[in-house]
Amino acid sequence: MTKVKIEPGVCGFTAIVTAQLNDDEECDITADTKCPTINKMIEELGTTFDGMEVCLTRPGQNVFYEFAKNSYPVHAACPVINGILKCIEAESGLALKKDASICFID
Repeated sequence: MTKVKIEPGVCGFTAIVTAQLNDDEECDITADTKCPTINKMIEELGTTFDGMEVCLTRPGQNVFYEFAKNSYPVHAACPVINGILKCIEAESGLALKKDASICFID
């Protein structure tokens, strides 16, 4: 099991995402967040994903970004989708588990 905590910034909608590889070599995910858009995305897309299909694509060309392109009422820089992908990627064995961050330097 792989679990990540995503702090998206000013909105305050922290997300705890868990990915678990199942017997079919797919990942079952959960996203615990108060963000209505992320909850809607998971409700519409489901909770089981093939890591190869969602992670090994060109940037912006998977089901999560397609949802965002057509249904996302928030800003383009929301890091939650990328955090979900990083969680699936690590659980699928497509990347090592290593923290990533965005920090403002004034």
